[in-house]
Amino acid sequence: MHRKNVIIIGAAGRDFHNFNTYYRNNDNYRVVAFTAAQIPDIDNRRYPTELAGSMYPEGIPIYSQDRLGELIKEFQVDECVFAYSDVKYEDVMGISAIVNAAGADFTLLGSKNTMLKSSKPVISICAVRTGCGKSQTSRKIIEILMEYNLKVVAVRHPMPYGDLATQRIQRFATVEDLKKHNCTVEEMEEYEPHVERGNIIYAGVDYENILRAAENDPDGCDVIIWDGGNNDFSFYQSDLSVVVLDPHRPGHELNYYPGEVSLRTSDIAIINKIDSADLMAIKQVEENIKRVNPNATIIKAESKITVNNPDIIKGKRVLVVEDGPTLTHGEMKLGAGIIAAQRFEAKELVDPRPYAVGKLIETFNSYTHIDTLLPAMGYGEQQLKDLEETINKADSDSIIIGTPIDLSRVININKPYTRVHYELEEVGSPNLKSILNGFIKDYKLGK
Repeated sequence: MHRKNVIIIGAAGRDFHNFNTYYRNNDNYRVVAFTAAQIPDIDNRRYPTELAGSMYPEGIPIYSQDRLGELIKEFQVDECVFAYSDVKYEDVMGISAIVNAAGADFTLLGSKNTMLKSSKPVISICAVRTGCGKSQTSRKIIEILMEYNLKVVAVRHPMPYGDLATQRIQRFATVEDLKKHNCTVEEMEEYEPHVERGNIIYAGVDYENILRAAENDPDGCDVIIWDGGNNDFSFYQSDLSVVVLDPHRPGHELNYYPGEVSLRTSDIAIINKIDSADLMAIKQVEENIKRVNPNATIIKAESKITVNNPDIIKGKRVLVVEDGPTLTHGEMKLGAGIIAAQRFEAKELVDPRPYAVGKLIETFNSYTHIDTLLPAMGYGEQQLKDLEETINKADSDSIIIGTPIDLSRVININKPYTRVHYELEEVGSPNLKSILNGFIKDYKLGK
């Protein structure tokens, strides 16, 4: 029997999940390689045999996506599977053109072949773009469920940038667990807000084993929360699906893969950041929701901003540090830090680019839309060093930290700084509490 040779095109997330759920033990296919994009320093590794299974005793090599065309010819590839997220439709089809021109088929796997079924009720929280406010929505939903004395276990979309075999299943219950698992800044930004609130969060590489571990967590589990990443759709079948949209980027909900999938399959669509967005943009997003998913319940929400110390902002020349992925492949030109600088009357936004060093220079060169704010890139030790040096070199009076974690825990900052916090606050009705109350009754959860 001829086995099709396959390359999975990814970014250390859905690519591994698609392999594990569809290709790992499938005699019809031989996955000859993964290609890597978006995330620095993850190519030139191997998907280890401990994860790849008995059909792949030497594991599977990972190459840079830049080599895709030549790899198709070198490995006589029949099919390429696109498996990463937050990508413009035109870019997805550009990659398909490379694949087809090299002679291979181009495939997108859907939910039927990749979603896993849980023994527990599942609420999925996804977004149409990176930086919409999905994480604050997840926190809000978990806090409401915990008010009903429910044991909530979150499972986060993968970010395995280290040793893949070691990261097969990761459980985070305390801030110390972040250190134990050598988390990057990007991972800490997602995991830390959960553990600070007292709930367990899982992540890793093998999401069926992760799901079974979460269902049987030693602290108990009543509800699984799928805490999505980028704009990917859920790895788990959902009993209630939530998608978050951003009116600062109107129209993106219909122009990025696979964000539109998340929108079309959602039960609840939350238009976030209405307190800082243009009214016409909010209307456009609402009309797009109604056009492609008329049955979705629409909730409007504000992203409420607070700062630890407004005096560090008022009248000062400030350097604003924002969440890295939101600015880079999320394409945002502002975040909570910029809004805080405006609202609390900073004298000036200091341009970080003249002070950038090392890999941050590469980041600014690659993402030219980033202006007078600094992306908190921290995928590895060198990026953290470059971030620290850039911040400390900058000619500013103070620093605004607009990231979900306290950067001063992982780098040394030589200037006064204040953190910005942001929480989801629904406006009017319907709201999440009323919807979740119905969900709890339907699934006979709690006392």
